[in-house]
Amino acid sequence: MSKKIVLLPGDGIGQEVINSAKEVLDKVAKTYQCQFEFEQFEIGGSSYDKHGVPLTDETINACKSADAILLGAVGGTKWDNVPTELKPEQGLLKIRKELNLYSNIRPIKGFDSLLHASPLKEDIIKGSDILIVRELTGGLYFGKPRERRENGTVAVDTLVYSRKEIERIVEKGFESAQIRNKHLTSVDKANVLESSRLWREIVEEKSKDYPDVKVDHMLVDAAAMKLITNPASFDVIVTENLFGDILSDEASVLTGSIGMLPSASLSDTVGLYEPVHGSAPDIAGEGKANPLGMILSAAMMLRYSFGMEKEAQAIESAVNESLQQGYHTSDLNIADGTVVQTDKMTQVVVENIK
Repeated sequence: MSKKIVLLPGDGIGQEVINSAKEVLDKVAKTYQCQFEFEQFEIGGSSYDKHGVPLTDETINACKSADAILLGAVGGTKWDNVPTELKPEQGLLKIRKELNLYSNIRPIKGFDSLLHASPLKEDIIKGSDILIVRELTGGLYFGKPRERRENGTVAVDTLVYSRKEIERIVEKGFESAQIRNKHLTSVDKANVLESSRLWREIVEEKSKDYPDVKVDHMLVDAAAMKLITNPASFDVIVTENLFGDILSDEASVLTGSIGMLPSASLSDTVGLYEPVHGSAPDIAGEGKANPLGMILSAAMMLRYSFGMEKEAQAIESAVNESLQQGYHTSDLNIADGTVVQTDKMTQVVVENIK
């Protein structure tokens, strides 16, 4: 049975790393006798340049009928002067809302061969394995009113969360903790924000349904400090949209490079998978992009959307083996090994898929 995958390269290095993921999936298809059907559409700045909007109805409809979506990256300085409602990032926010991708899953786990590339001491990062579950369609990024007032001298953003929105992401956090180490850290700002007080109340209510999961409540500023002083103390972190955005980017440095990290954005019916890194316009087209975050996102797609655990593990093992062989892109601050460009890094991973 063939799986239909929509490719959204987007902007900057997204155009390069999406090809890496496709090459890896082509090798998986040949090795494991499965079939993937690809369709490609624009999003972000590339869509604005071609269609005048960062996301078209055609692309939305294609994504709704797909089995899964792979996205590269959106944005870049080229579109700095575009009206706010037409900026590339609006395409990303819109696709999340249109597909109801309310749950963002970001695994933060360092590869042993790269521990010395982390800015943290090895004895601090060693053994850390974190899953961040971030709410993705509510909160400050989507609240209204959202406007400038008093001749542009005052700006207003609104933070809104409903009980339903909080309940479904908190449940996702508990479910994730149950199949890992049964430890859930809920991050909020309940000492200041009313939305966080509602969040904490709901976590306490839901905890009764998961008696085997240990629950901690932590204020976001304390969580930010603990992520870099004792990351191994975390198992699953569940939090709202803004806090999750900031904390997951902070946690990305634990691995030595943000280019290494994958993510999944899930609804109850479809998943969108993308690397955590941005479009990096300063290196776009130079062959310097790290494709591993995108490749590992493809592995997450196989696991979460298709239930292809064996194939997902084959990709992850191939990435690990490639790193152990000493191959890496220039974003990883490693003195030894062999620095290669995007195409070569991809080729090595493809060859290591068994």
